[in-house]
Amino acid sequence: MSGKAPVRRRAHDEEEDEHVSHERWLVTYADMVTLLMVLFIVMFAMSTVDATKFKALKDGLATGFGHSSSILSGSSPLLDDTGATTPGSAPIDQLVEDLPKSEQAQASSVLQKADQLRTSRQVEEAKRQVERLIRIWRKADAALRRKGLQDDVQATVDQRGLVISLVSRHVVFQPNVATLTPRGYEVVDTIAPVLARLPEPIELDGHTNQQKVHPKYYPTDWELSAARAVNVLRRLQEVDGLPARRLSATGFGHTRPLVDPSLPGSQEVNKRVDIVVLSQAPAQTRELFKKVYAQMERKS
Repeated sequence: MSGKAPVRRRAHDEEEDEHVSHERWLVTYADMVTLLMVLFIVMFAMSTVDATKFKALKDGLATGFGHSSSILSGSSPLLDDTGATTPGSAPIDQLVEDLPKSEQAQASSVLQKADQLRTSRQVEEAKRQVERLIRIWRKADAALRRKGLQDDVQATVDQRGLVISLVSRHVVFQPNVATLTPRGYEVVDTIAPVLARLPEPIELDGHTNQQKVHPKYYPTDWELSAARAVNVLRRLQEVDGLPARRLSATGFGHTRPLVDPSLPGSQEVNKRVDIVVLSQAPAQTRELFKKVYAQMERKS
């Protein structure tokens, strides 16, 4: 989501209200009915199997229905203190093999369907979350454009959430210095009203470039990068009024360049502060953010 990315040119969309589909409950209802059918089929198929094996398969299905369990993940059996396998902790493949031959194919199909439904729900949720983060960025981008500041930042979505990077040489830091330029503070103040309306925590990540020099006023580039993040944090809290409980600061030194350090001009870009809107979606959903965002960028 760079300064020239299509998603940033669609500024006319920034004030549109989020379209809410009132038929989403139908998808959830259909999932529930399908999973109930799956459960009854498996109960019928397991009618000749002992109670311990049934409990193990039931726990496996729980993972397919969205509950935590190691059954469907294919993890190794858990062992008790004597080295024996704990009842109900066997891998799903072993459970299927214990079924009568005539029922194994049906049970495998049912469990595969449950896993597919779970994955589909996670992808759809990741898509909704990424779309929301993009809408947040469009509002911030529109505010920046009204002041001619749109080229001073870059934005993207990763597994953490929305990342807004202050990268322009007009706004970032002079060598050895942890304070933004006056234009940099204007950029932060312009983005702040959009951030203030969000429920998510905001993380400020400070970075230095990859030049091997000793900072003049700090022991190492770790302290320098942390000071830069804290400087932006204080601006958001003390001037722009964001609650301190929503803010945190981290220094990464030179370890996370935004662009390849060997490229011309990269050192100006890599010396930056990232404003990260931390998504509160489940970890499994957030792991899909980068893939979903890349697909959406290709289509735009």
